[in-house]
Amino acid sequence: MLIMQFKQFKQHYVIIAGLIFISSIFTDIAFSDDSEKQALTIDLSTFFRAARKVISDNQSLINDATKGDKGLSGEVVIYQAKQNYQSATKSEFAEPDDTQGGRCRKAILEAVDEVMIQAQPLINEQGKGFKGFLPAVFAAKVAEIFSKKMTNTAFIKLTAPKNYVRNRKNRPDTWEHNVLESKFKKANWSKGQSFSERGTHKGRPGFRFILPEYYGQSCLACHGQPKGERDITGGKKEGGVLGELGGGISVVIYD
Repeated sequence: MLIMQFKQFKQHYVIIAGLIFISSIFTDIAFSDDSEKQALTIDLSTFFRAARKVISDNQSLINDATKGDKGLSGEVVIYQAKQNYQSATKSEFAEPDDTQGGRCRKAILEAVDEVMIQAQPLINEQGKGFKGFLPAVFAAKVAEIFSKKMTNTAFIKLTAPKNYVRNRKNRPDTWEHNVLESKFKKANWSKGQSFSERGTHKGRPGFRFILPEYYGQSCLACHGQPKGERDITGGKKEGGVLGELGGGISVVIYD
């Protein structure tokens, strides 16, 4: 009887030990997968911001009514974006390849190029000053094209606290709203620190990431004070102040 019980115990132990071993393997795989996804979200959001900075840095040129061709082709903007990326990360933007990350990088490069191709007639219109081709407009268009290209693989967008959103397409979903309000706005949150976790987006599971953004001096011309005053675009200023949380870059990498 004791021998039989020992044999049964031994069999159960082997099974349990095997399950624990298999579980640990899958845990390591999941952890590794999420680590790669987090690295990719950081990479995409950094390049996204770097490309938008090119448009911000060239606003005076874009709105110069005396000039025709501004020389801001997709190729030029991508080159400058890569320079901005390298300045921010101290490394080069990786070339696209057949990996998930490589396909995402290819898509965001293509999105920037397509937006600039579409914008050429507008930004090169001589005799017209303010073009309305703002960094936020550029970023929203890049995000839309990228997300369409990467349907079921990845998603990116600009978002902001609900009271600061102008483009309804950029309204925060529940997850983004909760992070903006319950984390980024807290006094004890480290300024600039991103937040990420596993979650769902539009009913699909994936890895979610959001990078906070704060009002810089150039932002306040449209989003600063006095609150309610019309800015150059015709929109009402939000009354934001320098250094205040103005929004975030939200990225999803689907499972």
